[in-house]
Amino acid sequence: MLGTHYKYTCFVILGLLLGLCAMVPKAASQVFDSNSRLKVVFQFRGRPFLIVGEETAPHTYVFNRGASQKISIATLNWGPYVGETICKQGWVQQLTIALLASRGYEIIVRFLPWARAISMAESGVVDMLYPVYFIEPTAPSDVYKGTNRVEHLALSRKLPGGSIVFMKRKGESDQYRGNLLNLRNEKIGVVRGYQNTPEFDALMDRGFFDISQAVDDLMNIRKLINNRNNLIIGDPAVIRFSIVNAMLSQRERTRMLQDIEVVAPVIQYNHLYYAISKKKTSWKATLKLVNAAIEEFETSGLMSDIIKRVNATCGYDIKPRIFGSK
Repeated sequence: MLGTHYKYTCFVILGLLLGLCAMVPKAASQVFDSNSRLKVVFQFRGRPFLIVGEETAPHTYVFNRGASQKISIATLNWGPYVGETICKQGWVQQLTIALLASRGYEIIVRFLPWARAISMAESGVVDMLYPVYFIEPTAPSDVYKGTNRVEHLALSRKLPGGSIVFMKRKGESDQYRGNLLNLRNEKIGVVRGYQNTPEFDALMDRGFFDISQAVDDLMNIRKLINNRNNLIIGDPAVIRFSIVNAMLSQRERTRMLQDIEVVAPVIQYNHLYYAISKKKTSWKATLKLVNAAIEEFETSGLMSDIIKRVNATCGYDIKPRIFGSK
């Protein structure tokens, strides 16, 4: 994307040696009312909310039109957390719209390639970028050379997230064994613009690994299967979702799932955050408002309710899965 686990999060890996907790769609071709993905329903302070979005331009949506304040936000297709065409646009999207609508915002959402989304946030074209991993103070900006990301973006309070792991071709050996320093010059695939973990990213920036970049997780997986990398790094829930929902035959999807496996142990659990653009003059007020909303949704249980409801509605279940198994 680039701590204490939330009890209610559906993405924690439980016992990697026994299986992988991943959100798995009922079917890649799951059919649902296309308009329902743009509806956000929740109860806040005893008042029912029904927020309906509309597509106003390609990959651009407006929610809570006519509200007194406006906020522009940029995201990406990163199922099962968030995605333009997935059921309910993902739990992160539902939570984000609810948080901002509860504070009286009209929300303009753009789905973009991740590198472009980062650029728009760092340069102040949009007010907020999401979801992101924790940004280390030394993480370099991809937009303003010679500067760090934290000079341009401010992080919100944390949200539930998921684990970061290496994946490899099934049955092949690896040198990881819980120590990144064992992987000098290893061919590793990453998604361009993603942060992974502070230690991995720092070593990557120093040229410690032989890095190959991909535009998304599915391309990363294909490069791994085709022997162009020995490892890839990412969130296993996202990786599995990318395969299951790819425009492939069922035979191809099954083969891809069977051909890769998780490398133990887990590298790190990553919470998710919102990143507020410091280029906006009102960024401090926006950050304060977003943090207050997150805290209220968390302590009231509304955050948990939204996550559980989206998961149930969209057919995602916590099931033990091992890459390479049927």
